[in-house]
Amino acid sequence: MSSTAPAPIAFAHRGARAHAPENTLAEFQLALRLGATGLESDVWITENGEAVLDHDGIVKTLFRRRSVGEVHRRHLPSHVPTLAELYDSCGSDFELSLDLKDTNALPAVLDVVRRIGDPARLWLCHPDWTYLASQRGAAHDIKLVDSTRLKRMKEGPERHASQVAEAGINAVNMHHSDWNMGLTTLFHRFGLVVFGWDAQFDRVLKGLVDMGIDGVYCDNVETMMSVIGK
Repeated sequence: MSSTAPAPIAFAHRGARAHAPENTLAEFQLALRLGATGLESDVWITENGEAVLDHDGIVKTLFRRRSVGEVHRRHLPSHVPTLAELYDSCGSDFELSLDLKDTNALPAVLDVVRRIGDPARLWLCHPDWTYLASQRGAAHDIKLVDSTRLKRMKEGPERHASQVAEAGINAVNMHHSDWNMGLTTLFHRFGLVVFGWDAQFDRVLKGLVDMGIDGVYCDNVETMMSVIGK
């Protein structure tokens, strides 16, 4: 990496899940202490309308497994944080990537980030870019991320880049194995930010940095920072 090139955003995937239980406030705090410049999680809406952070949206309450949307916030396991609690405990001086697993959570997410977070540093991810585009008006002050795979771009990557850029999408997030130097250059040409996920090993991280990626997602913050923090 050139000494003058900006370092990619270092997203701690589900917090620092290689170091501590995932998606907990203690883990998010640890990830930032270890040097992560971004946090990543999945967001759901509870029965009483609170945005909470959990990977699969299924929780155990008493003797049943239920979806987060069926449970009042006060009945969720204590380790499941709300988005507001994340900002209260970690501040807002970091990039935040949220997978919008329940689209009903969007109004609550926007409310929280505008009240106590930083909308300019929120990257909202979803696998349907047309849905994201339809929400651009409501989400005018946050970043929208097309979470996709190269094989899903039936029209070809150049046409896809053109479509999502024209629709107001800010970034494209693909598995690290989908990216190469030509593709990062292509998507940059359309003004799109490019992210690579599942970047777990030194060689993968270095390859992404060398091809000009703008953000990486990794479970192990120490490994990630040993490569991109140089």
